[in-house]
Amino acid sequence: MTELHEHRIKRLKMRSMRRGIKEMDLILQHFAERQLDGMDDAGLGQYDAMLNENDHDLYQWVTGQVAPPEPYAALIAAIRNDLPGHHV
Repeated sequence: MTELHEHRIKRLKMRSMRRGIKEMDLILQHFAERQLDGMDDAGLGQYDAMLNENDHDLYQWVTGQVAPPEPYAALIAAIRNDLPGHHV
């Protein structure tokens, strides 16, 4: 059975705010609330896969301490650009 688009977005939003590291909860919840509704299925699939990554790795990628793997580079850049107070 295929997951409905709206249900997928709701599930991803919940996963975004229940990470384990409070900083990632805040960062990903902010991004999810602002961006997931406008993503296509491919984008949601990539975001879903990224949520399976380790929180410590995600935090280092988002904060620029470590370069993200190529498959996530554009998504991590979008998350970074969506941070409150970030100026392009």
